[in-house]
Amino acid sequence: MRWVKRLLQLVLLLLLVAALAAWIYSRRVLPQTEGALALPGLQGELRIERDADGIPSIKAGNLHDLMFGLGVAHVQDRLWQMETHRRIGAGQLAEAFGPAALDTDKFLRALGVRRAAEAQWAQTRGETREALLAYTEGVNAAIRHAVAARPPEFVILGLQPPEWSPVDSLAWSIMMAWDLGGNWSAELLRLRLALKIDKARIDQLLPPYPGEQPLPTQDYTALYRGLKLDANVATSRQGIDRLLAAAPESGIEGVGSNNWVLSGRRTTTGKPLLANDPHLKLSAPALWYFARLEAPGYKVAGATLPGVPGVVLGQNEHVAWGFTNTGPDVQDLYLERIKPDDPAQYQTPEGWARFASRQEVIHVRGKPDVTLTVRQTRHGPVISDAGIADDVLGAKAGPAAQPGYVLAMRWTALDAETDQLGAGLRMSRATSVAGFIDAARGWVAPMQNMVVADDQGHIGLVLPGRVPLRKPDNDLWGLAPAPGWDARYDWAGWLPFEDLPKWTDPDKGYFATANQRTVPQDYPHYLTSSWAQPYRQQRIEQLLDGKPQHSGADLKAMHADITSLAVPNTLPWLKKAKSSHPLAAAAQQQLAAFDGRMAADGAAPLIFWAWQRQLIRSILGDDLAVLSERAYGGRSFMDAIEGILARDDARWCDDQRTPAVVETCAQQADVAFTAALDELQQLQGADVSAWRWGRAHQMRAEHRPFSNLKPLARWFELRAPIGGDTNSINVSRVSLKADGATGEYYLDEHGPSLRAVYDLGDLKQSSFMHSTGQSGIPWSPQYRSFLPRWLAVDYVPVWAQGAPAAVLTISPAPR
Repeated sequence: MRWVKRLLQLVLLLLLVAALAAWIYSRRVLPQTEGALALPGLQGELRIERDADGIPSIKAGNLHDLMFGLGVAHVQDRLWQMETHRRIGAGQLAEAFGPAALDTDKFLRALGVRRAAEAQWAQTRGETREALLAYTEGVNAAIRHAVAARPPEFVILGLQPPEWSPVDSLAWSIMMAWDLGGNWSAELLRLRLALKIDKARIDQLLPPYPGEQPLPTQDYTALYRGLKLDANVATSRQGIDRLLAAAPESGIEGVGSNNWVLSGRRTTTGKPLLANDPHLKLSAPALWYFARLEAPGYKVAGATLPGVPGVVLGQNEHVAWGFTNTGPDVQDLYLERIKPDDPAQYQTPEGWARFASRQEVIHVRGKPDVTLTVRQTRHGPVISDAGIADDVLGAKAGPAAQPGYVLAMRWTALDAETDQLGAGLRMSRATSVAGFIDAARGWVAPMQNMVVADDQGHIGLVLPGRVPLRKPDNDLWGLAPAPGWDARYDWAGWLPFEDLPKWTDPDKGYFATANQRTVPQDYPHYLTSSWAQPYRQQRIEQLLDGKPQHSGADLKAMHADITSLAVPNTLPWLKKAKSSHPLAAAAQQQLAAFDGRMAADGAAPLIFWAWQRQLIRSILGDDLAVLSERAYGGRSFMDAIEGILARDDARWCDDQRTPAVVETCAQQADVAFTAALDELQQLQGADVSAWRWGRAHQMRAEHRPFSNLKPLARWFELRAPIGGDTNSINVSRVSLKADGATGEYYLDEHGPSLRAVYDLGDLKQSSFMHSTGQSGIPWSPQYRSFLPRWLAVDYVPVWAQGAPAAVLTISPAPR
């Protein structure tokens, strides 16, 4: 038995060695935050002073070294996140994650994000170019000399961090614009619906902004029928649906933001206060990375994006600013007609022209390379060239029965002539509201509602961005794909900056935006028809008008508000609903005092949202049966439901799948109530008083890619019960589609990616918070240190206070 003993000793020794190696790795992968470091590329000494929360104050002698230092800090804390950003922008996900990511890579290559970034880099000049080069130098110096061990994602997947390029930064900027611009998917939704139902019903299913009429367009349902688009192909899971499924999410309902700014006469301090909370995809680590940047003539603090130089949202010594998404229509889809006897040509107003084409090679982990031919027309990239299906529209032409049409996209963010980062740098060093507004003239995409305040007491609101001018005879208004061979649908230039909306120092003493219509009805230029429902903005103004003056604490309390003003529109129907379900009486008892406050520890919000989800299925199921969940998963259609119930619309409430029975809206409310009770009983048991909104409605900060792997998800993903809903100021978007990994409904994956309250009278009172922590290493205390405070709507100081917790001094090293 001696050999058994020796074997056990050997096993124990190996386990100890493995444990020691794991411990050593776990220490080495954490960044060096103290002491001295020498890196090539610096022009002078650089200091990175971190506070107890891991927020760096980066201090340098010039702008080059400052951006170099930001690149170093990003690598130290967020290297894997930067790698995912790089791979998304380049369409190189399948190389790391395998065949499951291939369709997304194909779409990104067809869209041409990296090609557009390369074209933008080729014309980038001046300070912007210097900042990008300096940042890139810092990133690459840190990767080569300051990373003692690769983050765990690299190790698990067997990857090495590659060299960074300025093009990678520009590509991620384009992808941020993609995230906030979803008009293209709304156009495809209209096209799909047009092949099944008439235009009048589409206008009710996708209604205009409250109080407005649908835009006067031609009957595009007749247009598409005349083009002989095949409804069976276009609406199949291999057609448009698969194209939508391949694309990174964009235009998700509830993804927006809040901001408001008060003049000194409306604050207790006598100086302006500004609040902002952008609502974006929640991720682990958070999308944002806080930093304080200081160099001669430049001092700014706020939220940065790992992979991009500069502060996007924040405050300098004189000015603070915050954004919400305008939602402009800056994406148009075109049906390009292919020449029947020559598929290399497409029709233009002047005749036939050849596609510009190129080959893309996609590396796929564990599989052979995939070669994809992508094309471009005079409008832009052919997105249906994603290689996902031979034909997404179904119309055939020519002797070989080739696809008769392809889909091309025109999008402002893909234009080469842009200086987005330069505009951001200029805005961040503005010293007044007027100077900030002037600096914003270089902003291209995404168009934003920017509120701004200065320490002289002025406040402003400006909506900068490149907005296309559509011709007077354009009778589609960018709402649905247009015939690419008809010149009236081409853009006619850009709305001049002088004509973009901008206001300063209003009589009421504040500006407030929440993605609602921000321009008056008589504004002479078309921006969009995709304004968000006005509930959040109405609640913000309700609270602001509730007292003559507000403190910073008042603004923070508003950030925590979980009342939904959308509830009264449909709640009476739920309270009148009848059901023979044994839990119906107990559920109605919970609803009796419900006033729209979406408390995580309440049962009423859960009952309300489960009923709404079932009501959508009951009323719209017959019409939406032509769509996959992915095709409409980004929207709830509650605006349509509100209109149907307000009209008590018998045509919509009657289920066309049961011709022998005519259902009323009240009956559909009853059916939905019973279905909701069945669902919730199975989900949370038979004791209605024990039901909790937060048990189903959980914030989930997704980790790429390990949220999709159950054994790893518990270590990398962040979750917590949360209150609020899609329409509360404290937004926690309610997902009404089943989660792809778990099958759960009601998850919150989009919410306040950060919250900030800026005090223009006392910088020390400015505060902010994002949703996870500064680190991207899961076992670092700073991976999730912000989460409890974010849930509690608590904050940390924007500006460093007291002595730093750690100081790293970086000096130039020989190249």
